[in-house]
Amino acid sequence: MGAIVFNVTTAALMVMMVNCGLGVVGRDTLRGRPVPWTAVGLTALAVGGVLLQLAWAGAMDALDADPAKSGWWREFTSVFMQNGGLFGGLWNLLTLAAVAVLAEWYWGGWLVPAFFLAGVVLPGRLDTVLGLGDGPSTDPRNFAGSSGATYFLGATLALALLTRTRLPKEIALAVGVPVLGLAMWFAQGNGHGLVSVYGFALGAAAWAVRRRRNPGPQSGAPAHSAVRQDQAATAGSSSGL
Repeated sequence: MGAIVFNVTTAALMVMMVNCGLGVVGRDTLRGRPVPWTAVGLTALAVGGVLLQLAWAGAMDALDADPAKSGWWREFTSVFMQNGGLFGGLWNLLTLAAVAVLAEWYWGGWLVPAFFLAGVVLPGRLDTVLGLGDGPSTDPRNFAGSSGATYFLGATLALALLTRTRLPKEIALAVGVPVLGLAMWFAQGNGHGLVSVYGFALGAAAWAVRRRRNPGPQSGAPAHSAVRQDQAATAGSSSGL
């Protein structure tokens, strides 16, 4: 039962982040947007990692993040290895593609790999600084997989929605990402929840920097929710004249 709850809450958190991305980008604008080449490239790397595993039986041993093995590259190559079986691997690839596309359309191409890389290198170090971890994991399930970096990247979309909406439902959705993430961490020790909190925080920092440099409207998708409310308010005022 515990495993089922773990998987359901982990999936629910991802669904929330994807919906945040759709909200901030605008569901009705997807067809008119340019090809997200950075997201395509990142997803292609992940698919390539899976193909390498299928073609080379020693790929996991050579490229995973087992702390008992030497190799500086393991921290980075392990992200493109998958060890969750068929369905786990497909979930990781599909969610990475969806999150990367939405993130590129909002943040821009160069920030997507930057956030993804941050999702690889920061969580473990922050855990150590904050005293939330007991050193490198010895659980083989944590030696490979792209889900941690994907959830980190996805959480930046929740922050983006929070800064660009006035609708209570969307605000609740955006705030719900770090709240559920913390609940998952404390109740289940679910690392996906904790990395989502870290991603939300880094997204806030990136948004603040962007806001300082460009105090006008952001370069991403229009804040459709806020615009709808403004238009509704304007229409109401006009009808009362």
